[in-house]
Amino acid sequence: MTLQEVYTSNAPKAVGAYSQAIVSGDMLYTSGQIGLDPTSGEMVADDVASQARQVVKNLTAVISEAGGSLSQIVKVTIFLEDMNDFATVNQIYADWLGQHKPARSTVAVASLPLGAKVEMDCIVALGS
Repeated sequence: MTLQEVYTSNAPKAVGAYSQAIVSGDMLYTSGQIGLDPTSGEMVADDVASQARQVVKNLTAVISEAGGSLSQIVKVTIFLEDMNDFATVNQIYADWLGQHKPARSTVAVASLPLGAKVEMDCIVALGS
């Protein structure tokens, strides 16, 4: 089995010992993205809406770099620091994917890296 690392400068560099994403066969597994600006490496803002918008931009960039599209997303996991932010993040998520409705889990967590309020990762089927 061959694993191919995915990297794009249009998403933040990994802040630890991991890759932005890995391709295995026809499947893409993204690492979690938080609301970091890829140029500055800083959190875009303190509010969950701004962070969520940046998260989906970052995920889109990684998926694109691997040759995938949003319509190929099979599963998304959303991590929220505060479940009271669910409605806000859910609307941004729905706007991002439009009519595409992959499987999804949303989990409340005690904290996220670098003080993030939201983190998301995806599994994408790259095959036709």
